[in-house]
Amino acid sequence: MSNNVNAINVLEMLIPNGGWIMVGDDYEGIQFLECEPISKAEFEAGFAQYDAWKAEQDSAKAQAKASAEAKLAALGLTADDLKALGL
Repeated sequence: MSNNVNAINVLEMLIPNGGWIMVGDDYEGIQFLECEPISKAEFEAGFAQYDAWKAEQDSAKAQAKASAEAKLAALGLTADDLKALGL
């Protein structure tokens, strides 16, 4: 488990739309309110999966940004141009 990974990170990965609250740092402290509950095994496995998932999310975000910047450049614009227009 990475030092930066905590129970909230794992729950946000496994149940991204929320519907849960966390009291403490262990499975027994999760209250599933408006979502399908996950098992303790799924929760614990999430700690091992989190770093790879986070890397994929960061990569996808970087690729989307690069794609948007390339499209702007094709139009002769920069991100600063959009900021100047308030977009």
